Amino acid sequence: MSVGSDAVAAVSQRVEDFLAVREAEAALFGDEAILLHEAAADAVRGGKRLRARFCFAGWRAVREYAGTSLTPTDDVLAAAAALEVFHAAALVHDDIVDNSDTRRGRPAAHRALEAAHRARGWVGDAARFGRSGALLLGDLLVAWSDDLLEEGLAHADREAASAGREEFAVMRREVTVGQFLDVAEESAYVTDADDRHAERALRVASLKSARYSIQQPLAIGAAIAGASTAQRAALVAFGHPIGMAFQLRDDVLGVFGDAESTGKPSGDDLREGKRTVLVAYTREALSPGSRRLFDEMLGDPQLEPDQIAAMQQTIRETGALERTEALILEYTRTAERALSGAPLGNRAVGELRDLARAATVRIT
Repeated sequence: MSVGSDAVAAVSQRVEDFLAVREAEAALFGDEAILLHEAAADAVRGGKRLRARFCFAGWRAVREYAGTSLTPTDDVLAAAAALEVFHAAALVHDDIVDNSDTRRGRPAAHRALEAAHRARGWVGDAARFGRSGALLLGDLLVAWSDDLLEEGLAHADREAASAGREEFAVMRREVTVGQFLDVAEESAYVTDADDRHAERALRVASLKSARYSIQQPLAIGAAIAGASTAQRAALVAFGHPIGMAFQLRDDVLGVFGDAESTGKPSGDDLREGKRTVLVAYTREALSPGSRRLFDEMLGDPQLEPDQIAAMQQTIRETGALERTEALILEYTRTAERALSGAPLGNRAVGELRDLARAATVRIT
C-alpha cells in the first residue's frame, strides 16, 4: 500500500466503520442526537487526509527498514483515523473562533447547525445555537478520536502502544497551545517590536501546524511501528521543517488562493486579521504611515474585493511574498538533508519526499 489513494481509502473506511457504530448509538437518543451525529460525520468526511498519510509514512519507514510486513495493521489504521477525527474537531473549533462561514466549500459546522435550527422551526437565537452546538460537536469529535485510538491500540505491542499514546498526547497539548497563541497574537502583537513579529508568527506556525500536521503524525506512526531513538529523531528533523513550509504555503494561499479551489473566500486571512509571517514581512517593509493604513484594513471582516486586491499588491510590492517563498524553500531543503543516511526504508523515504512536495508545492 502506498501513502496515496490506497491509504486514504483504508483510513476513510475505518472512519466509516466507526461512524456506523456511533450512528446506531445516536438513534437511541432521538432526533436531536441524530442531528449532532450527522454534523460530526459531515465534519470528518472529505479533506486530503494529510495527517493520516504522514502517520502511515512514518509507520512504513520504520517497518520497511526492519524488513517486516507493510500490510497495514489495525493499530496504525486506527491511529491514522483518530488523527483525522481530531483534525475535524480542530477545524470545527477553529471556524467558531474565526467566525468562518465556510469549510471545504460547504457551510462551516456552526453555520450548518444554525441553518438546521431555522429549518426545524425551533425557538431562540439560531446563531447562538449554532455556535454552542458546534462547540459541543468539536468536543464530541475529540472524544471520538480518543475512542478510535484506544480501539486500535488495545491489542498492540504494549511498549509501542504506550509510545504512540504519548506522541498523540503531545500533539493534542501543543496544538491547543498553538491555537490559543494564534488567537492571542491578533491582540498581543503590539507588545513587541515590528521586527520581532515574524519570529512570533513562526512560533505559532510551529505549534499550531508544523508539529501537529506533519511532525507528530510521523512520530505517532513510527512509534506504533516500534521506532528507535535514531529513527524518531530523523523523522522529527524532517517533519518539523516540512510542517513549517506547509503552514507558510497555507498562509500564502490564505491571501492569494483561489476561492473555488481552496473552499474559502480569497483573502480570507486578511479579513480575519491573521498575523502570519507574510503579514509580518509586509509590515516590516512599510513606512509608519503605510503600516498604520495596512493595520486599519487588516482584520476588517467587511473588506471589499478591491481592498483585498490592494492589500495583495502591497504584500507583493514589499517583497513579503518573495521572502516567504524563499523561507519555504529553505525549510524544504533542511528537511531533505534530514533524510540523508537516516535509518529508514529506502522506498518509504521516497514516499516521504513525494508527500513533502505535495504538502508544500500547492496551488490549492
